[in-house]
Amino acid sequence: MLYFEDFPAGKRFDFKPIAVKADEITAFAAEFDPQPMHLSEEGGKASILGGHAASGWHTSAMMMRMLCDGYIHETASEGSPGVDSMEWKKAVLAGDILSGTCTVTEARVSRSRPEIGIVKLSAVVKNQRGETVAICDYANMIRCRPTGDAA
Repeated sequence: MLYFEDFPAGKRFDFKPIAVKADEITAFAAEFDPQPMHLSEEGGKASILGGHAASGWHTSAMMMRMLCDGYIHETASEGSPGVDSMEWKKAVLAGDILSGTCTVTEARVSRSRPEIGIVKLSAVVKNQRGETVAICDYANMIRCRPTGDAA
């Protein structure tokens, strides 16, 4: 289990690659963002995105999955107080393979809850060509290591 003390500035987590599937783009879009470029290849090609493109919100959800698999599931996480910024830099298209990293930019103990640390991180998601498709700066609340627990 990782605790706040395991998150010094500069620590990096790598994401396992995930494949972006056309049917998942369509299903997400049909429920949450039913714009033509997200619903079909034809709609995507008719747009400035050039193909069947994932919604930015879908891209964010895939990034969240990578964060969970990359470190959150092994962490004494208490959730997030929020996202400072979310940028969608390039369209994510059906067939893309996403991967990336998450880096700790700052860590401090909460003033109001000293048993919790506030860790600020920056996640960068790239496609198979190494192009940045999304950047997210956010905070994670992580429990401090219980007294007496060894690192």
